[in-house]
Amino acid sequence: MFATLPDALRLFVVPVFAWAALQDVRTRRLPNRLWPPLYAFGALLLIWELAAIWPLAGFEEVRFAVRAAISLLFVAPLGYAFWYLGAFGGADAKALIAIAILFPTFPEYAVAGLILPLVDTQLGVFSLTVLTNTVLLALAYPLGLAVSNLLRGERSATMFFARPVATDSLPDRHGRLFEDDAGTTRNGLDLDALRMYLRWRGATLADLRENPDRFRDPDSVGETHDPTDGGTHVGPRTDGGTVTGVDGEGGADRPGDDPWAAERFLEEIDHGAYGTDAETLRGGLAVVARKDRVLVSPGMPFVVPMAIGLVVSLTFGDALFAVLGAVGLV
Repeated sequence: MFATLPDALRLFVVPVFAWAALQDVRTRRLPNRLWPPLYAFGALLLIWELAAIWPLAGFEEVRFAVRAAISLLFVAPLGYAFWYLGAFGGADAKALIAIAILFPTFPEYAVAGLILPLVDTQLGVFSLTVLTNTVLLALAYPLGLAVSNLLRGERSATMFFARPVATDSLPDRHGRLFEDDAGTTRNGLDLDALRMYLRWRGATLADLRENPDRFRDPDSVGETHDPTDGGTHVGPRTDGGTVTGVDGEGGADRPGDDPWAAERFLEEIDHGAYGTDAETLRGGLAVVARKDRVLVSPGMPFVVPMAIGLVVSLTFGDALFAVLGAVGLV
């Protein structure tokens, strides 16, 4: 037998995660409607397996239930905790919760005389294996970025975290500026927030770079528009959308102490701008207005290494457990 029917059905989620990874790379956005069907599918498979071994009379049955409980009551809440602490994005947390429900215990697949995954763990919680493999893959990303920088002849202390790009390319990029008007910073302007600001003003980055003095003057803000969520996939870059204010509203009595109208922008939008405050916005705008190349930390959506980690887990198994076993620690 290739696998039990529930384990065979679980393989159908692999292309779903592959699609999610590609979509996340392209737009940094995943639809919320993606996750509930995965949760329901995983819950149905788990109920199916528990019903088949009920009433948990033997050791193997009890062990299966304990492993499933660890996945649901520890790994799934871990995704929410990482999101709450700011280590995960919302989609990353939902993806980990889906993995915890879909893969609570190690599946088994007989392929060409081998039983996959090759490396099991003593704990036997498969979602935890997917998480550790994902973390290991994510840690390799800064090394890949450094190699990419070296191949382009870029050698600096920031080469593990950022790369120089043409400023004019920012409207189509994702990530965060790794510099502000004072120099290098790890808390630079999020490029989604930059797009939000430009859409709010109904302008393009080229407009801002051609006439930065006018944009710096808060009194130059006339009709303002829907900032959207800053995604690259949302309409044309000059999309005005819904008017959210007009000249003389939301800032007519403000003295000229709000360069770039940064405070007004943050006050007018009906949601946050990726943690951006007025000073961060001003520092980022000043940099992109005067420099032709800027440092950008591209970041890697966690769903991408998670999709790869899922495939590695289903085939090889637990990489960390294999390494610890090789050095005699487990």
